[in-house]
Amino acid sequence: MCGIVGVVGNQNAKEVLLQGLEKLEYRGYDSAGIYLIDDTKQDHLFKEKGRILALRNIVRQDVEASIGIGHTRWATHGVPSVINAHPHQSQSGRFTLVHNGVIENFTKLKSMYLSDVDFVSDTDTEVIVQLIEKFSLEGLTTLASFKKVVSLLKGSYALALMDKNVSDTIYVAKNKSPLLVGLGEGFNVVCSDAMAMIQVTNQFVELMDGEVVTVTATAIKIENAENKEINRLPYTAEIDLNDLEKGTYPYYMLKEIDEQPAVMRKILQHYQGEQQQLEIDSAITETMLASDRIYIVACGTSYHAGWVGKQLLESLTHIPTEVHLSSEFGYNTPLLTENPFFIFLTQSGETADSRQVLVKVNELNHPTLTITNVAGSTLSREAQFTLLLHAGPEIAVASTKAYTAQIAVLAVLADVVGKAKGLAQNFDLVHELALVATGMETIIDEKERLEQLATEYLSVSRNAFYIGRGMDYYVAMEAALKLKEISYVQTEGFAAGELKHGTIALIEEGTPVMAIITEESIAGHTRGNVQEVKSRGAHSMIIAMEDVAEEEDQFILPQVHSLLTPLISVIPTQLLSYYTSLHRGNDVDKPRNLAKSVTVE
Repeated sequence: MCGIVGVVGNQNAKEVLLQGLEKLEYRGYDSAGIYLIDDTKQDHLFKEKGRILALRNIVRQDVEASIGIGHTRWATHGVPSVINAHPHQSQSGRFTLVHNGVIENFTKLKSMYLSDVDFVSDTDTEVIVQLIEKFSLEGLTTLASFKKVVSLLKGSYALALMDKNVSDTIYVAKNKSPLLVGLGEGFNVVCSDAMAMIQVTNQFVELMDGEVVTVTATAIKIENAENKEINRLPYTAEIDLNDLEKGTYPYYMLKEIDEQPAVMRKILQHYQGEQQQLEIDSAITETMLASDRIYIVACGTSYHAGWVGKQLLESLTHIPTEVHLSSEFGYNTPLLTENPFFIFLTQSGETADSRQVLVKVNELNHPTLTITNVAGSTLSREAQFTLLLHAGPEIAVASTKAYTAQIAVLAVLADVVGKAKGLAQNFDLVHELALVATGMETIIDEKERLEQLATEYLSVSRNAFYIGRGMDYYVAMEAALKLKEISYVQTEGFAAGELKHGTIALIEEGTPVMAIITEESIAGHTRGNVQEVKSRGAHSMIIAMEDVAEEEDQFILPQVHSLLTPLISVIPTQLLSYYTSLHRGNDVDKPRNLAKSVTVE
């Protein structure tokens, strides 16, 4: 969602900030701004609604500075506008602040302390910066004022503050929202995502909740909530700058769809041991074997991957598995078994809904595993175990390669645990995932056919349905999400047999209904459901696997193992979504109202 950048000690601060914000565009935003103090101690604030390019166009070319902060905003409090864009300033203009997150008690703080202040914006952020000025006017230093305000805040926040009177320092703090300090040669940076500053450094220091940090060009000072100084070594962010570029692709989404076969092979490479057998940390295996139930907790696309994971885990380990939405689980927790094991699925490792569940589960001392794409992310650090997706940066808001990577890693996990349990398996997962990678390439080579199908079925429709049974139903849910989020076609994924229980009333002449059929035992039932909607005017499309395909089916999938069909069947639905969005003139990578990393509950 929102993104923060900051730099101190770099003579090219303006460009460092703008490039950093451009690297954060993938997160989703509606406005952006930067604040600079130049070498003559004059300050400059630039804010604009819309894209970073619009901000670039208003930033004065003659401004040269070595310190500044910047922000991309995804609206929570107040409509997208220049007034509500960050950075926000105090009444006198002395203090300037950027903020990610949501302050739950901002209204109370405003009425208690700031009744005499004329507010410019509708944001919760402005309350923070006005409070800092209030306490500084009462005699506190900038750092003391900042700490006092932080102690009053309830909710999630990542903060970067500048004081016009102390023009060589950035003050930062975090709670629940991600924030890093990057170490350069003669300068330091602040960012909410290492990708924002990877062009100037790959050395980053993780910050923990409740910490306040003073950042200058030559030093960083980390203090916890008890004012104790913390020494923490940096880590190396292993991000390839080439992975952050589109290259010859028009959109990141298409590039990331095409990368999926390589991701499958990379997962095999990372999880294969010397004997060509799949391996994971033995402590994970032992802990899972001691559990009586697995709970998968996730949101959005990861939630859909979790349903496939449930099938894999139950089939290969015989451990009962449940799948839960993070946003529901935290506040409506079900009865837990005596020895539960929790798996958190998250592409970014920063998902706020999932983190609040992880905090709760940690308090109960239950074992936890995070499966994520981002090493060193919050959910990775705070869980007992981590398995990485090894999918490379995913920039497009609509997740594609992270979804298939999550399923593949869950398959590896299930395979290893099942074998450790002594359960016989009638297939070689390494071989089968290699076949999946080849099958993915076959489908990706059929882009022209899928573009034709998108034009024929989805170019003008306002509503659509995906249907399937078993694993195909799980893919139908993900396919529907992908289509609705980037093309804005209202799409639902349904268990095929459920349509007749009410929803078939929505089928009318020309309604697109896409059926996914990969399993022989239920293929006939799904085809029967297709006939039911066709008789009511639906424009039906069938995506079927080779062994259950019929001549008139619109798209045929290459054959793979029955437990791995979602890795194949989802690919054409991703491309259908891509081409539908493209032909409707949408911004494929940055759909309206959405953000890549959801860092507020």
